[in-house]
Amino acid sequence: MSTKRFLLVAEHDAAVRELLVEQLEGEQGFTVAVADTLSEADIAIKARDGRFDAVILDVGMPDGDGCDYCAGLRRQGHEMPIIMLTGRTSEADVVRGLDAGANDYVAKPFRINELLARLRAQWRICDGRQEVAFSLGPYTFRPAAKALYDPIKDSRIPLTAKEVAILKFLILSDGRPVDRPTLLREVWGYNPDATTHTVETHIHRLRRKIELHPKRPELLLNRRGGYRLNLTGGVPGGT
Repeated sequence: MSTKRFLLVAEHDAAVRELLVEQLEGEQGFTVAVADTLSEADIAIKARDGRFDAVILDVGMPDGDGCDYCAGLRRQGHEMPIIMLTGRTSEADVVRGLDAGANDYVAKPFRINELLARLRAQWRICDGRQEVAFSLGPYTFRPAAKALYDPIKDSRIPLTAKEVAILKFLILSDGRPVDRPTLLREVWGYNPDATTHTVETHIHRLRRKIELHPKRPELLLNRRGGYRLNLTGGVPGGT
């Protein structure tokens, strides 16, 4: 397995950003994207469909609060380790950061070796989890890796967090139809901005990834006002 790591550093202080890029990219060989605002962080996360191995996030960003932003990422289904950087060191601040969904909290000024140790600790936790794999047509579905693998073509199809959640719920439904309102509730939870049209849009995008003919699906089927997976199907479009 490749050890290449992709990190996002969202930090408003240019000197700190430069130090982190120098150490993480130059010394450690990671690939690092940077953002000096939360808006730029949003752009970076959307550009990679959330596929970062970790986010290093400053609490005091110029266009918003890092803790609130962290909580928003968790509500959206992003599961990557998030380490907060801040000059606020009171117990209440630490608790607030962890309650927002951060995995760890590092006070400024910090030692780079301590930050690296905390990153490695989080990756050991993530990499040490037993990875469940499911068969889906010609693919092997690995939720932890957010991907489908096609052994015939020797290719990997990346998935978003919501696409992973949709497939997991449909697989656990054991081929039974799931209506749109149920899928909406189970995948999006309480989100006033999400509607059954949101579900339809994600299903459309998912079919474009996994079906040979998305308009004539053979794996992700329409059934009874909702959807079900053809768990016994073979290669899409095959004979």
